[in-house]
Amino acid sequence: MSIRVMLVDDQVLLRTGFRMVLAAQPDMEVVAEAGDGVEALEVLRATKVDVVLMDVRMPKLDGVEATRRICQGVNPPKVLILTTFDLDEYAFSGLKAGASGFMLKDVPPGELLTAIRSVHSGDAVVAPSTTRRLLDRFAPMLPNTGGQPQHKRLERLTEREREVMILVAQGLSNGEIAARLVLSEATVKTHVGRILTKLDLRDRVQVVVLAYETGLVRAGGAG
Repeated sequence: MSIRVMLVDDQVLLRTGFRMVLAAQPDMEVVAEAGDGVEALEVLRATKVDVVLMDVRMPKLDGVEATRRICQGVNPPKVLILTTFDLDEYAFSGLKAGASGFMLKDVPPGELLTAIRSVHSGDAVVAPSTTRRLLDRFAPMLPNTGGQPQHKRLERLTEREREVMILVAQGLSNGEIAARLVLSEATVKTHVGRILTKLDLRDRVQVVVLAYETGLVRAGGAG
């Protein structure tokens, strides 16, 4: 079954380029397009989509708010934010809004296709170490929750799961975590899955965001 992709960008030429790349893939099809966030939300009400490629700066409704509204829906499509080096703050806001990752607009076609497939399969496409650097830079933008509501969520975790969560937030892969804690990689994967389930998180990106929000990991990577 093909991955049903929606392109959301106010630049028609850019959408055309992405559409040509995706159309050449046997496992993908572009089923919808929109030029702004408002149009995207309207189209999604009538069209089944698996993955949305979302621009951030658009008229009427920007990509961050559109992402937030999409991700609040029932069984929403996965959202992949498209950004540029000088707009990292938008990527950060997009991750906070529920996006499964972000990529640069000038990403090589092969990497874009891999990212779409990864997001569709349930993975985050932002390397944890990249996410950490992003959060290190924009940690001051995180809301001051006073600790209580978010920390209550962490009480659902076992001590071992908290250890794993800290290492995920510090940018370690499952293999690196396994070596650090002297566990099998399969066991680490199981712990990560339980963390996602217990905390009602979508992917590793949201694990990192929550770790920063609760102070479990602080800017600079300290746990």
